[in-house]
Amino acid sequence: MYEITQKKLLAPNIYYMEVYAPRVAASALPGQFVIVRTGEWGERIPLTVVDYDREKGTVAIVVQIVGASSRKICALEQNDCFTDFVGPLGHPSEFVHESDEELRSKKRLFIAGGVGAAPVYPQVKWLRERGASADVIIGGKTQDFILLEKEMEALGATLHIATDDGSRGYHGMVTGLFKQLMDSGARFDQVIAIGPMIMMKFVALATKEYGIPTIASLNSMMVDGTGMCGACRVTVGGKVRFTCVDGPEFDAHQVDFDLAMRRGAMFREEEKERDCRCMEQLAGKVANNQ
Repeated sequence: MYEITQKKLLAPNIYYMEVYAPRVAASALPGQFVIVRTGEWGERIPLTVVDYDREKGTVAIVVQIVGASSRKICALEQNDCFTDFVGPLGHPSEFVHESDEELRSKKRLFIAGGVGAAPVYPQVKWLRERGASADVIIGGKTQDFILLEKEMEALGATLHIATDDGSRGYHGMVTGLFKQLMDSGARFDQVIAIGPMIMMKFVALATKEYGIPTIASLNSMMVDGTGMCGACRVTVGGKVRFTCVDGPEFDAHQVDFDLAMRRGAMFREEEKERDCRCMEQLAGKVANNQ
């Protein structure tokens, strides 16, 4: 069993958890993910590694309630345990294979939308620990959904904020802020985009205008995390790839985002019904415990 050693609310329906999983912590790298399961009949849920502490043996994850399974995970409290916590899985970010000198010779911009700030954090941390620069755009619907801002600042990253409603920072989408930075003279060797699929699509279109190589992390497409279910297949450069075994990071200018988004919406209504049943079950458990 894998104990939750810390749990905190980051934003409405978004939770940060540290989990005691020493074997995972010992070998995790930025860009990789874990599979968690709650209960004997629980669904396998892939979640990106947000941070890891090899000495403490802990791995951090961030979970947003979007359906029945994520709701069950977020109902767990500190000192509760996951039934399974498997990883690290997937390929780490490409730059972890570069020398410190190579890392310091490039300027990277991370564009994170919503919960996308969580997988961006370990990548920025890796770069800053090796003396490399990192600019970060964090976008959210409102200022309440700007995640891990203080943690990014503590790493010494150059931070830019965008909110849809203008309650904090730039008033508008992350792509608008990106173009504003470019028009003001900023230059980047690479952009890494992580967030909602529609956001990554438009980031890729924007960076292509400027000829900047861009990586997109498609971790949100994964279901069973092994490649067997086929749910995370994506077309990249005209070829079929599986996010969980070939990724989760791909050349954003080669990804067919429109096809990926159509496939991602196929079972939305069924998931809503399942989530409603889950809410009723959890409410019943609370009532019985009172």
